[in-house]
Amino acid sequence: MTTVDRPAVLEIRDPADDSLVGSVKAATTEGVQTAIAAAKRRAPGWAATPAAERGIALKDAARSLRARAGELAVLIESETGKPRDEAEEGVLAGAGTLEQYAELGPVHRGRSLLGDPSATDLMVPEPRGVVVALTPWNDPAAVACGLLGAALVTGNTVVHKPSERCPHTGAWLGNVLAQALPGDVLQTVQGDGSVGAELAAHPDVDVVAHVGGTAAGRSIAVSAARTGAKALLENGGNDPLVVDAGVDPVWAAEQAAIGAFANSGQICVSVERIHVHQDVADAFLTALVAEAGHRKVAPLVDRRHRDGVHAQVAEAIAQGADPLTGGFVPDGPGAHYPATVLAGCTPGMRVLTEETFGPVAPVTVAADFDQALEQAAAGEYGLAATVLTSSMAHAQRAWRELPAGTVKINDVFGGAPGGAAHPRGASGSGYGYGPELLDEMTQTKVVHLGPPGP
Repeated sequence: MTTVDRPAVLEIRDPADDSLVGSVKAATTEGVQTAIAAAKRRAPGWAATPAAERGIALKDAARSLRARAGELAVLIESETGKPRDEAEEGVLAGAGTLEQYAELGPVHRGRSLLGDPSATDLMVPEPRGVVVALTPWNDPAAVACGLLGAALVTGNTVVHKPSERCPHTGAWLGNVLAQALPGDVLQTVQGDGSVGAELAAHPDVDVVAHVGGTAAGRSIAVSAARTGAKALLENGGNDPLVVDAGVDPVWAAEQAAIGAFANSGQICVSVERIHVHQDVADAFLTALVAEAGHRKVAPLVDRRHRDGVHAQVAEAIAQGADPLTGGFVPDGPGAHYPATVLAGCTPGMRVLTEETFGPVAPVTVAADFDQALEQAAAGEYGLAATVLTSSMAHAQRAWRELPAGTVKINDVFGGAPGGAAHPRGASGSGYGYGPELLDEMTQTKVVHLGPPGP
């Protein structure tokens, strides 16, 4: 067996001041093998557990998580820089997701088919087996609870690898949830991308559910194609915001600032690029700079990530973009980066074509709505998009024509609970949320039960 090179220890520093949070041992190859073998052994028994009992276990896990949400929020803040109140909101959202799946799992049903009256024909959902869940650092509790909850309530066993940027958070969450579950139904494995790659390539894994970057997602898809596992991928995004003529530029700037700067731009569906109609461009930019100036931006997750964000910004400035505010690495400890507004951006700049994942608002000016919509539709990603417009005709065109899994009109982070859109293109494939995620975590068996022979 070939041993994969990987760090033996994950050392985490607080992105606010560089102080040491702690260190966590990374899994060895033998540790990965052991975890998957245990999950595979436990899978038949958990699949045979009545769905109602699985739901009760998930409710117990959610109750424990709610009771200790503040404790976990402190840990999330220390590892990722996410403000404590926002981190606690994410933990409580995760508990709510567990409760939702605890209710939905037992009523997840198949279909009866109309065949011969003397026979019974069914389409029955069954668990797939062993699920590997690879989850991110930017909202670590909420995202993990979604994948883990849907997988567990449908009868799968799970091996969870949290991001190497928040291993303490992942370990804490795994311990709390596992206490409500039978042994080996949920296991937590620590490590960097090499551990994730080894998990994804294992022949005994039936589903690889990944929320993270596009490069990792593509590698997982290749591994899944080799093993036959199902790949469930929410990869990167490069979400556009279109600002149409006729909208209030101050309101539009508020929406843009929420989309670009919330959680320091480290949200999967953050606004990554802005296409504004020339009629409101000047007033919009003035208002957006003002918004950036009075927003307190939390540190980025670490200095390595900040280096990547700033590299895109510096490159855009060198290519002619105008930094109206921000655009520099501040002095002092930590991984801080200011809210940044870039005017005069042009097609081809990486800050427009790639996921920046930082508090950066690059702006282009469009001659009319047609051009703005065309610019918004360009690129390889298809996670989400937002359009601010007072025209119902433009709104209808936008949601029909934009090649994204989610299109929001006049509300940058709006949407009813339970939505589960498909990401498209480089942003991945498969449902990642909502009731439809239960379908992703199960496979259908067609059953024909005929009468006995004479």
